[in-house]
Amino acid sequence: MEKDLKKYLKNGKFDNVLEKHSKTMSKIRGKNNKSTEIKLKMLLVRNSIKGWKLNYKNLQGKPDFYFPKHKVAIFVDGCYWHGCPKCGHIPKTRSEFWEAKLNKNRARDKRVTRILKEQGITVVRFWEHDLKKKELYSGVIKKINFILGTK
Repeated sequence: MEKDLKKYLKNGKFDNVLEKHSKTMSKIRGKNNKSTEIKLKMLLVRNSIKGWKLNYKNLQGKPDFYFPKHKVAIFVDGCYWHGCPKCGHIPKTRSEFWEAKLNKNRARDKRVTRILKEQGITVVRFWEHDLKKKELYSGVIKKINFILGTK
C-alpha cells in the first residue's frame, strides 16, 4: 500500500485483518482490467482496426492500447478504481482511506494524460461502462475511427 495512504488507517493498517491475509493481499498486483480490455480488443478486431499494441510498456501510464503510427493512446478506466462520476462510488466503510485512494488514482490519470499530450500523443479514455452494453459499442468505434482519421 502506498505510504501516504497509510495515514488514513488506524495504526497504518486495516482493522480486523489477519496478518497472514494482509501479507498475501499486499503481494497481489493488478495486471489490467481484463474483461473491458478484451471487449475493446474484440471490437477493434471485428471492425478491422489495426496497428495497435496492447499494454504498451514504453509509454507513461502503460496505455491499454497504443497506435504508434497515429500516436494515439487509449485507456479503459474501471469505473470504481478511477472514480467514474456516473457510476463510481466511495465505500461506506473506511471511506476516508478510499476517498484518498481514488483521488490519488484520478490525479495520476490526469498527470499521465498531461505527460503523454506533452509528447504529442493523443489520449483517449473510455469508462468501463462504455463497454458494458452492446448499444454503446458503435459510439466507441466511431470515436476511435475519428481520432485515427479512418472511415
